Amino acid sequence: MAQISSLFAVPLATAMIDGADDLNRELRALFLGMEAQGDAHANKNPYQVGSKALFESGFGLFESEAPPIAKLRDFCWQNVYQVIRDLNGYDTDVLRRLHIGNEAWFHITRKGGSFAPHNHPLHSWSGVYCVCQEGDDPKSGSGEFTIINPHIMNTMYTDMATYRLRNPYGMGNASLRLQPGQLVVFPSWLLHFVSPFEPRSEDAVRITVAFNARFHLEGYEYGQL
Repeated sequence: MAQISSLFAVPLATAMIDGADDLNRELRALFLGMEAQGDAHANKNPYQVGSKALFESGFGLFESEAPPIAKLRDFCWQNVYQVIRDLNGYDTDVLRRLHIGNEAWFHITRKGGSFAPHNHPLHSWSGVYCVCQEGDDPKSGSGEFTIINPHIMNTMYTDMATYRLRNPYGMGNASLRLQPGQLVVFPSWLLHFVSPFEPRSEDAVRITVAFNARFHLEGYEYGQL
């Protein structure tokens, strides 16, 4: 009898922060205040084409020691290091010597705002944290975070012998409606996008924090192995 095994796989990690309601309330007020200051906090060279429906901050967000940002930063790094530990089998000594470099920023998305497919070069892990997503229909697909299936050759030919493959072998993309307080961590090379945010109210916002991380092992020089 044929035995089926998984040849390739893509890790995706999720976590929920404790005390999300209070933290997100503070982050929402802080980020809207920063947006109101305009160029002082805006990214001058945004990842996405400029849009009135989308505000992107500068990439130094996690350098701030504002208490709500510091709490979120610590939560993000705790989970990223856990992912690295679990997937690589590193012990505590290696993790202590694995130093992180990063860029982090926030997005405020208003009605009609979206993100085109993209990934994050020159980093190993990326993450998105949801502060809020207000006033839209949860079943509509509004503001969904979608990871594009990386097996780009899997649709070269399809028939009913492959059309209904069950996960993890399916051909479709993975779409998530992020919940306030939820963190998603994924490999930076994965292409992803966000569908248009379509709230009922013009005043509603979708606010997320994103980061990219790269690492250097203390005591290791590239080319040694």
